[in-house]
Amino acid sequence: MREGLLQGKKGIIFGALNEKSIAWQVALKARKEGAELVLTNAPVAIRMGTINELAKITGSKVISADATRMDEIENLLSEGMKIFGGKFDFILHSIGMSPNVRKDIPYEQTSYENMLKTFDISALSFHRVLQTAYKLDALKEWGSVIALSYVAAQRTLSGYNDMGDAKALLESIARSFGYIYGRDRKVRVNTVSQSPTDTTAGSGIHGFDSLIDFSERMSPLGNASAEECAEYCVALFSDLTRKVTMQNLFHDGGFSSMGMSLKAIEQYQKSFDECDCDDK
Repeated sequence: MREGLLQGKKGIIFGALNEKSIAWQVALKARKEGAELVLTNAPVAIRMGTINELAKITGSKVISADATRMDEIENLLSEGMKIFGGKFDFILHSIGMSPNVRKDIPYEQTSYENMLKTFDISALSFHRVLQTAYKLDALKEWGSVIALSYVAAQRTLSGYNDMGDAKALLESIARSFGYIYGRDRKVRVNTVSQSPTDTTAGSGIHGFDSLIDFSERMSPLGNASAEECAEYCVALFSDLTRKVTMQNLFHDGGFSSMGMSLKAIEQYQKSFDECDCDDK
């Protein structure tokens, strides 16, 4: 990737908790490519994580914001515009949490109160960000907004629970708002469906290590790392992708197009070969 791809651009990045976070890696890559940044997360995440360390590395400001509160989102974007001296160029939404997943409540026994919280945090927060940015006219023409998604929006993956429903809603919001934002302000809105990635949030999903291994075996190019996802996001923030909008873009090494790979078949067969039971 050439140097300076985001030279002169400015953006807000949601969701960097620690160095394992995809948002953290996006911030590093965006800064390397010349962008100026404002970093944000919920107050509890700022206390628990190391976002202030990232701010020092990237020369960024940190503004606390609970993405489920409209007043805090409006304050964040307004303060961001003051820091940047006006409109800015991009937003990354990297927010997701499910109380049902954290409490290991099976999907068929879901707590609807928890499910509503999942939707509120993981999907409706994206609508709030877009709605507020639109109202404040915060983004420049040809600006770019990205939300991180996952293939569980289209396919059922055991253990992903109501987060799959939340990601489906997230992608729908990107299409619906992407039409309006593109039509009225020439702003792009896309989702990136990333490989399962070893983040703090992902590790809370039951059987996540097995999911990563399965995806690695299934993907002809292997799983995409957080650093590789960051490079993809930088490309989508850049002027090289000005006509890409309302898309769910798979960044998963080909997993989303696979049925069964040779590596997966060999591992599956191995389980039979090692079985000493009569009925195989």
